[in-house]
Amino acid sequence: METFDLVVVGSGPAGEKGAAQAAYFGKRVALVERSPHLGGAGVNTGTVPSKTLRETALYFSGLRQRGLYGIDYTVKQDITVRDFMYREHEVVHALRELIADNLDRHRIERVPGQAAFEDPHTLRVTAAGGSERRLGAPVVLVATGSRPDWPEGVARDPARLYDSDSILHMRRIPRSMAVVGGGVIGCEYATMFRALGVEVTIVGGQDRLLPFLDREIADRLRLQIELLGVRVRVDVNVDEVRLDAPDVVLHLRGGEDLPAECVLFATGRLGATGGLALDRAGLRAGPRGNLQVNEHYQTAVPHIYAAGDVIGFPALASTSMEQARVAMCHAFDLKYKSRVSPLLPMAIYTIPEIATVGETEETCRAKGIPYGVGRALYRDNSRGQIIGDLSGLVKLVFSSTDLKLLGVHILGEMASELVHVGQSCLLFGGTIDAFIQSVFNYPTLGEAYKYAAYDGLGNLARARGENQRS
Repeated sequence: METFDLVVVGSGPAGEKGAAQAAYFGKRVALVERSPHLGGAGVNTGTVPSKTLRETALYFSGLRQRGLYGIDYTVKQDITVRDFMYREHEVVHALRELIADNLDRHRIERVPGQAAFEDPHTLRVTAAGGSERRLGAPVVLVATGSRPDWPEGVARDPARLYDSDSILHMRRIPRSMAVVGGGVIGCEYATMFRALGVEVTIVGGQDRLLPFLDREIADRLRLQIELLGVRVRVDVNVDEVRLDAPDVVLHLRGGEDLPAECVLFATGRLGATGGLALDRAGLRAGPRGNLQVNEHYQTAVPHIYAAGDVIGFPALASTSMEQARVAMCHAFDLKYKSRVSPLLPMAIYTIPEIATVGETEETCRAKGIPYGVGRALYRDNSRGQIIGDLSGLVKLVFSSTDLKLLGVHILGEMASELVHVGQSCLLFGGTIDAFIQSVFNYPTLGEAYKYAAYDGLGNLARARGENQRS
């Protein structure tokens, strides 16, 4: 048996960063990966491919240029999957190489194969060719990620029925698509394919899209999605999937039939714990395959840690990395990191994109927090006019008693970048006055923070004046 200080199972964001964190402080680390490619879902089937495809869709569709130069840009005719996937393949390959270089630089031993526990401290790794290695360590990090959930009772049809992994192997761009699921993945792919001219319908089982968002932002997104041409059906469930010819037909509860050339099921993901023989380590996964952990990311067996998608919410690449770093600092008594920041920014790469951090109006009301709201529209911003995004919005939620910033919600170009300005203010307990006192480059979208803060102060003054008059 080969002995290490740490054995990591999985090479996604959590696995890579957890392994590197321990190795950086001198620990001998082995990293097990069953896929022939490093990077996990984040690099190979999830975060990176989908965001790269979004940029490709925007390029081919000309959506960013429409109306800017007196030219009516239209979708390039006869887009092939080769066209659509070319850039995605290039980016994914480059990131796989970066991960390999990072592991090699930290002298982390890569062990290809499927890992399974023999006991709480020993894993047997079986390579694709059948050869085996036994690895032992006082600390184990399970970072095996997640896999798409497939609806019960629905047969597989690789040419017409897809999940968020298999959609990347689509052979041609369809004429129509039904997306089952009104969450992040469903909305992202729906807008992406619509930008390419595909007729898209979203079927969501809840009463609105992305219900965890600030309601105003979610409602504005739905409006923009519908203006893009996506049909949105919410509060509707699919009772049956019929593989008719030439279309797939979704039979919706209530009697309606929805035909489409293909269907994307985006109904969530399950923890990828199958094959690990968790019972031999004294562990048991939850009903959705997830491992339960404490604040240090320890499982029920204290020397076995878990991080990333395998532990469930929020299942973001950014938080997965931090979870693994915190876990390894705890495992080896390193003082470098002790917790993951509770202020987690989230970006949703729909068209248009969304970013959010902190409290929403709804959470403030639920917690009884007195709050005010300030808004700045991209159409009132010089940079917004220059880039042609006239529907974007920066929204600030703040305390009406001391002006402390509570939340930031952005819809529009560069939302995923802009949100970090607000996140920094939140981390240091700042007020919206910080934006008013700041000097922003001109012309920039960042200026929207200043004008959203001005709007918030104006709204607050008007509300107080009305209260005094009443």
